[in-house]
Amino acid sequence: MWPRSRIGKPKPFLPLLGSETLYDEAVLRCSNPEMFAAPMIVTGRNCLEHAQTKLALGLNSQFIVEPHSKNTAAAVAVAALRLPADAVMLVCASDHHIQDRSAFWDSAATAAELASQGWLVCLGINARSAETRFGYIRRGDRLPGDAFRIAEFIEKPAGPRAAVFAASDEFCWNAGIFAFRASDYLAELERYRPTLAAAARRSVEKGHCELNKFHPDADEFAAIRAESIDHAVMENTDRAAVVPARIGWSDLGNWFALRDLRPRDEMGNSVRGPVEMVNCRNVMVDTDGPRVSLLGLKDVIVVVDGDDIMIATADSAHQITQLKRANNA
Repeated sequence: MWPRSRIGKPKPFLPLLGSETLYDEAVLRCSNPEMFAAPMIVTGRNCLEHAQTKLALGLNSQFIVEPHSKNTAAAVAVAALRLPADAVMLVCASDHHIQDRSAFWDSAATAAELASQGWLVCLGINARSAETRFGYIRRGDRLPGDAFRIAEFIEKPAGPRAAVFAASDEFCWNAGIFAFRASDYLAELERYRPTLAAAARRSVEKGHCELNKFHPDADEFAAIRAESIDHAVMENTDRAAVVPARIGWSDLGNWFALRDLRPRDEMGNSVRGPVEMVNCRNVMVDTDGPRVSLLGLKDVIVVVDGDDIMIATADSAHQITQLKRANNA
């Protein structure tokens, strides 16, 4: 999401849809006291100030401050080690958008019930298109309730294969939202990634608390091999299950995904800021001040952030990360 998203203020802390940031939306989704305990928020040191919003602090959130970025397997492990063994964890990314909060709660409740029986659960999203940016899940045998064993994970298939998956009811997208008991996750991590699990445990044992913040030991944490929870645990365990979730989910992975969620006019155009368009179709403009005037464009994104201007066509969305690297932002 460059140039809006920066190292110092990444995507979760931007109000991309409405007035709330994606992070505060995620916290709000998990603030139902009838379902959830106080949030445990894992963040890096560079994002801690942004993460300590009034909303998160008002919910008595606990913060785990990672000294290094080591991907999700380690982040979830440290959180699990800070919880009672029988606690059911709902692991949610802070940069996703979910339109239907009530449906999310229903899916979370189904996942929690399975987790309490020893399953490691993913939420699966109906594949609306042949998307190649997402991992897919193939459903296996039906479980009690609206759930299935996971027969197979497929990592980001090429276009033709993704089209086959999207046309079949047997497959769904992996939303990256998980539920399991803390002890079950740690047991499977120790089974399949014992070195990672041991380093995470040592980082917690040697860590220290500072009010509502826990700091894992930096040296022990540095020894952890960065790996996703999907690769480290979910693709290996024989206790993986999926709950189909019809929750209006989007990972907002690029500006074109955002364009499809923002209000659009009869020509498919979406604007924020001072913009004039003539004979344009499926164009999104997001400017924080300078006036933008466009003539006769189609399937284009224009983002103005201070002195930075980004212009991209629909088929170049995957290359925006190269601009981000080039600008060291």
